[in-house]
Amino acid sequence: MKPTPTLQIRNRRVAALAAKLAELRKSSKTDAVRHALESEIARIERAKPLAERLRPLLERVRRRPATGLEADKAFYDDLSGDP
Repeated sequence: MKPTPTLQIRNRRVAALAAKLAELRKSSKTDAVRHALESEIARIERAKPLAERLRPLLERVRRRPATGLEADKAFYDDLSGDP
């Protein structure tokens, strides 16, 4: 079993903030710090331009081989309940 990497917080202000967040969340300091880090990462990711966020999806779609088939409008209209 690999040893667990550790993060030591030596700054009193940071330690106090972690304790306060843990208290507010009714969790451990470890969970509070994990949640804070995940939230900040998500906030930064959401701030990326839409085109940049969609790029991996667009690249995945482009890698799919073209079938040469055309979409059947009547079929899709029927699926959506359109006349």
